[in-house]
Amino acid sequence: MQNGQRSAWRRRGGKSRATRIAIPLAIPMALGLTLGIILALSGGNTTKIYQSALGATASPSGSASASASPSATSTVTAPVSTTNVNCDIIVPANPLSAQGLASPYQLTGTDGQTPAASGCEMTNAANLGAFVQATILNPQTGALSVYNPLVVTAGTTPAVAPTVPTLPPNAIVTIDFGFNGTDLYQVGATPNALQQGNCINGQPGSIFGQVSFCNGVQFFNTAFALEREGKLTVPSEGTSTKFVATGGKLGTGHDCPVTRNFDMVDQDPSDNVTTEYLLDPTTGQTAQDTTSNVSNLTGAALLLNGSDNTLLDQFMDPVLGCTPFEAPDLGNNDLPTSSQALDELLAAKNQPRVVALVPENDEMVLDNNGNFDVAKTDLYREEIGQAPVNRQNNQTSSPAMFCQNMINIQTPFLAANQALLATGQAPVTAVGDNLLTFLANRLSMSFTNLACQNFGFTNPVTVTLNGAGAAVAATFNTAPQTAKNTTSSGTPGQPQRDGRRHHTLMNPSGM
Repeated sequence: MQNGQRSAWRRRGGKSRATRIAIPLAIPMALGLTLGIILALSGGNTTKIYQSALGATASPSGSASASASPSATSTVTAPVSTTNVNCDIIVPANPLSAQGLASPYQLTGTDGQTPAASGCEMTNAANLGAFVQATILNPQTGALSVYNPLVVTAGTTPAVAPTVPTLPPNAIVTIDFGFNGTDLYQVGATPNALQQGNCINGQPGSIFGQVSFCNGVQFFNTAFALEREGKLTVPSEGTSTKFVATGGKLGTGHDCPVTRNFDMVDQDPSDNVTTEYLLDPTTGQTAQDTTSNVSNLTGAALLLNGSDNTLLDQFMDPVLGCTPFEAPDLGNNDLPTSSQALDELLAAKNQPRVVALVPENDEMVLDNNGNFDVAKTDLYREEIGQAPVNRQNNQTSSPAMFCQNMINIQTPFLAANQALLATGQAPVTAVGDNLLTFLANRLSMSFTNLACQNFGFTNPVTVTLNGAGAAVAATFNTAPQTAKNTTSSGTPGQPQRDGRRHHTLMNPSGM
């Protein structure tokens, strides 16, 4: 089921999301494409949280519990593992309007399945949660803002009615979708809803999978034009003396990484969103993550969408001494917040010399037979403001060169910054016990997922796993490697994990 109805600010201060996130729970889990994290809010009445593995690959004991606070007063029941990995998201009418943004999106099962029968419920967000994020551009002034539309389980109402944003005249809105399962299908609440939003799920018969978009092409084309006119100013990526850049020295002031840096990419870069929701554990209802709602929803849990953007903005940047690009959150009293689109604007403005664009061996842009698909890759890229596949960017981001640069840039970056990164919190403690081991394990699996061995490369990372399967140590081979075969066009990876119908990759998370 495809498109169509189916028959400029910086990191916030004391209210930073990074400071509100409890340490992720160490749980036994299978390695899946993304991990939706359910976390307790720090401060006030907290909750005991249970996380589970992805339904697509959950082991028989795929969930475990741990207390997020010794004084927890309520619990969130661990979701029942399910073999279903796909869901529908119902997009409201006029999704680019203020009223459309404030109208809850609805999560439900595919092919007529109910939320309960399919597991497509926001109480099951770790497995099948969906997340929506809008970034708004004022075409007259170039001002940017963010709004996070709410997703509810179909048939339920919000715990708190969403705030209706005030949009500038003729606002240009882009909407990004993220999913903690495998395939998320856009469905229009009305016959014209998806057309009204310029929404795209992929190609006919071949969707991207976890991610989809609305109106990204118009947003980025307008933003880039306003930059050229001097109306929109995107800041620099910033510099830091805390880390060692590839080939550099500590303390010399290095450019902070952006989402197009090979220092931090994995096999599916620029995917998923930074949106967070609150879950009322008593009613199972969701609400926008706002200061007011946090205060009023006692014991609410925080729902996250695992994404490369969250990894960079909330986990890597604080450790490296960097800050993300932020804009006012129209749903939360204009407090500054990040977004996927803001990250892409920052990356486009401060694109590194060796640029990492979505490669053709990213499983989200493969065709249904697992083969490279230039047209589908271009379709994905244009929704996030990236250049189409061409001879120039193939020098860094062709399938073979993406592997080569990921190996030759990220491996020495991790090796040179082991002590610093080891002080950071792992986004997923079932993958690595700190930020360093998480990134090392992620790099190792990305090598396999992209089938870099098909181009004559050797995996540069060796990880040591504990009894639960989490990386606790890593060694790096930093010797430069060169592609021996640049013409491979077959299926990137061997079947290793998930339930994705056409794809074959394993990944510790969308991060």
